[in-house]
Amino acid sequence: MSIVTIAFNEIARLFMSKRGWFSIFAFALIWFIVLAYVISPAASYLSSPDTGGLIGLLAERIGFSTLRQWESIEIALYWLFTVFQLPFFTMVTAADQIASDRTRGTLRFLVLRASRTQIFFGRFIGQYIIQLLLILVTLGSVLILVAIKSPDSLPIALHEAPIVVTNLAIILLPYVALMSLVSILASSAKQATLFAIVGWIILWLLIGYVQSKFGPIPLLDWVLPGSQLTSLIKLGGWDTLSLAPIPLIHTAVLLILGWVAIQRCDL
Repeated sequence: MSIVTIAFNEIARLFMSKRGWFSIFAFALIWFIVLAYVISPAASYLSSPDTGGLIGLLAERIGFSTLRQWESIEIALYWLFTVFQLPFFTMVTAADQIASDRTRGTLRFLVLRASRTQIFFGRFIGQYIIQLLLILVTLGSVLILVAIKSPDSLPIALHEAPIVVTNLAIILLPYVALMSLVSILASSAKQATLFAIVGWIILWLLIGYVQSKFGPIPLLDWVLPGSQLTSLIKLGGWDTLSLAPIPLIHTAVLLILGWVAIQRCDL
């Protein structure tokens, strides 16, 4: 069984389980609410000539300088929302890569047809493809909204869409890799999500303690997955890729730790 086959099986598993369909329905419902009651009215309000100076005011008062970095207000709002929401959703949907199979004992049968390395990276790739599809679907819905409400702005939105897709694809990489690691250590998807959240909080507190005791250590500012997000939203256009090495390094480290963990874990 190849890595590609395992990856496609992971995608198929999402649509063949009740948990998968529940996750899809839950996210679709949440995203509809966000699109219809947050992004759409906010874009209309901020685009109004009567509130032309509001973008600058928001940027100065609450730090949303990204609103001034994008020509399409819908894309700017989509970027601001998804850059923080999608990583959390990824931690939920990608949590069951290994955990359930190891608990049920089915992982023992899988290793008869594929190596542990193939299983680990195949499921990582499968879950990552699912997240990419999620990005494309949500961004597509925003582009449809733009086409309906302000067709003249569609070319601008289409021009900026690849920038957002590329950045989100990079941002989500370490989160999928993180869940690949913790799913090996956990016995269920819920436990894996809990491990990831609690581990992130503990590491954040530990870094804060070290820096308060020994002074600022710039390298520690970039240790946690997602540590670049607050800096990232202040950028616009292709300049956003200047911070891409940080999540790529996080991904490489987490995948190495996950690969070592699956080689040593009991089936």
